[in-house]
Amino acid sequence: MAITEENVLNQNFQELTVDGVDEKDVLDTNWQFEGKNVAVYAVRGRRLQMEDRYVIKTNIMGTGISLFGIFDGHAGNFAAEYATTHLMENLMNKIIKVKSLLNEKIRKKKESEKLTSNTLDNVTSHMKPEIKLYSAVLDDSTIDYNKNKKKRNRRKKNKQGSLGTNNPKKNAKNVIINPSSYLLREGKIHFSKLLIDEVLAADKLLIEAAKTTSDIAGSTALIVLIDGNTLFVANVGDSRGVMCDKKGIAIPISFDHKPEQKGEKKRIENAGGFISFNGVWRVAGILATSRALGDYPLKENQYVIANPDVLTFDLSHHDPQFIILASDGLWDIFTNEEAVECIKEHIDDSFYGAQYITLESFNKGSLDNITVLVIKFPPTWSKVSQEVNNGGCK
Repeated sequence: MAITEENVLNQNFQELTVDGVDEKDVLDTNWQFEGKNVAVYAVRGRRLQMEDRYVIKTNIMGTGISLFGIFDGHAGNFAAEYATTHLMENLMNKIIKVKSLLNEKIRKKKESEKLTSNTLDNVTSHMKPEIKLYSAVLDDSTIDYNKNKKKRNRRKKNKQGSLGTNNPKKNAKNVIINPSSYLLREGKIHFSKLLIDEVLAADKLLIEAAKTTSDIAGSTALIVLIDGNTLFVANVGDSRGVMCDKKGIAIPISFDHKPEQKGEKKRIENAGGFISFNGVWRVAGILATSRALGDYPLKENQYVIANPDVLTFDLSHHDPQFIILASDGLWDIFTNEEAVECIKEHIDDSFYGAQYITLESFNKGSLDNITVLVIKFPPTWSKVSQEVNNGGCK
């Protein structure tokens, strides 16, 4: 089954609440999807309800850009559900808009260059040799003048900037970000900034919605964006992504946010909070991850934040065999290296090994929901790049 924009999978899990956990029922209660280059397998596991969510959106509106997401909810599924239906949809719409602006900018630039070239050719073709030489001298002088003018304008701008407000947060509070601000001079899109802005914007709206119903749920967010040869990974919390490169080496593409980490611990304490150990280290004795969407009671004083870390990878350099995205139900049992070795051994199985490693995690004692998403790449990245640009992962 090919994954197209029409059958993009935005998985909504059935809600299950049971008095006791029956192992057979747990394993029968699973959610799965398998395409040509991507597969997902998830089980509720030993939890009473399924709070994990996942999203697959490939070749979004013919842009050649694909999105994948893992959201591991806690204290209910409200935050994880909100992330799949709002954050990912808003992100997809923003990508379409910015990509359209970029294409239009490129088109206008080409038209302008062609028009300028034709005009100059027509003018210079009728010039006498000595006039052409004089024109060239003037052009050189103009270039020097423009360079000096830019320097003067830059100094003037810096001088004006130093007279601005000492409270940038106040000025930025109600600023609406123009999609064109994500366009870079070299004809690329600033996806890292776009991902950060969309995650934080979604978290703000999520908190507002949660407060109206006093829903304290939270969620991790692991979002992967592939554009041509470039992989962008935005992470909030402790869902995790790992890439298996052409040599079979496990390369982490995200890093967990844990309260006991030096930087996170310092940030929490500077905000007036604390961490304590109760089986694992927790923020204020409650939350085992130091960053999350939602969790509004812990957001009041910024003990927990939603700021994502964004990492960028050149896939033509790594030439990956596959990428694993999973909730911590997997990572509680498997290390990065163990997971990569397991999928390598079972990549030709159903679900590219996602089913095998999910059930293996359960059998080895994972107490959490387990969701594993595997993106499989053809033998060489150049072929994948062509597929993504022409029609997405199929």
